[in-house]
Amino acid sequence: MSLRRFVAAPLIFAALLCSGTADAQQEVYKCVDERGNVTFMNTGSTKGCTRMAVDPVVIPRAPGAATKAATSPSFPKVDTGTQKVRDNDRRRILEDELRDKEARLADLKREYNNGEPERQGNERNYQRYQDRTARLKEDVARTEGDIASIRSELDKVQ
Repeated sequence: MSLRRFVAAPLIFAALLCSGTADAQQEVYKCVDERGNVTFMNTGSTKGCTRMAVDPVVIPRAPGAATKAATSPSFPKVDTGTQKVRDNDRRRILEDELRDKEARLADLKREYNNGEPERQGNERNYQRYQDRTARLKEDVARTEGDIASIRSELDKVQ
């Protein structure tokens, strides 16, 4: 048995066990083909498959577990001065990144030229020109999204 199959089979089996909702009983079949390869499936539609009896896996949540950790007296706290310095550093980094992205956007828009960029010497083939135009359009949209994300993060900084 190869190492890949040795590692993959238990992982697939575990994924089948954990998939779906806790309410629904999942059927799991262990299938062995003529070469001896073992696979786990949710249907026993092929020859050599046997249904396995599997109990559902339920992991209960502890009520209030997340809030206890945050309010525990041993939870590390940062004094307001240190937090203010961290917030100022974060704001400065975000502002620098915003400035860089805005400059990048201006360059991209200049090159994009409202969907009609200048043709370059290596673009004798019209398809290359169209590909570069589409790539520029995607870059502009992605950079605008990045700028919006950075601005929303700046709004969150106190």
